[in-house]
Amino acid sequence: MTDTEYLKKYLPPSLLKQGLEKLKQGLPVQYIVGSTNFYGYEIKVNKNVLIPRFETEELVEKTLGYIQKLFTYPVAIVDLGTGSGCIAIALKKQIKANITAVDISSKALEVAKENALVNDADIEFLRGNMLDVLTKKYDVIISNPPYISENEEIMDIVKNNEPKEALYAPNNGLFYYEEILKKAHKYLKTKYLIAFEIGYKQASSIQKLVLTYLQNSKIVIEKDLQGRDRFVFVESI
Repeated sequence: MTDTEYLKKYLPPSLLKQGLEKLKQGLPVQYIVGSTNFYGYEIKVNKNVLIPRFETEELVEKTLGYIQKLFTYPVAIVDLGTGSGCIAIALKKQIKANITAVDISSKALEVAKENALVNDADIEFLRGNMLDVLTKKYDVIISNPPYISENEEIMDIVKNNEPKEALYAPNNGLFYYEEILKKAHKYLKTKYLIAFEIGYKQASSIQKLVLTYLQNSKIVIEKDLQGRDRFVFVESI
């Protein structure tokens, strides 16, 4: 479906002309409509949150497989850098789980809370920087953190519209992975899973970070549908 067809399908006729004008100005179609579909759930999006990608749906799908294999329900999950809340909501709707979702942006949390309400998903939302606000231990840490290097070129439609704090990270995009991994042991139960979406060139660097901070663990790197390294799963041994 083209962007124009998308607008015609989801915008009322009275707003179509205005929507097509915004499209010409380079605004993402999801922001114009105000929502997108993620894993079968309607997720509100605006300039305060990233637009969910297909790869993140794959992260949810793969993580559900690992959870089914490793744990009994209910599982305790924390979603770090939740943004629109799409990951937390999809997991909550699919399995029996107690889910906490964290974001540093109060505006992003407003969107996430609204999405949870609309989708009837009971989630605990916390404002803070990744793990720093946590007080409990979890079975699963899941995160699609900012991972684009600050000097990396990305598409104009992304660069000009989506929140920069949700896109870019210092240390060649590795900063938040290291922040999570070096503190994770304090907030994980004995049997655990960490699930990351990553930049497709970052797998070996993140693998080294895991081995630095969580030596007694099993690391699995999985590819996305385009055949690129896109996910890292870390299991307790």
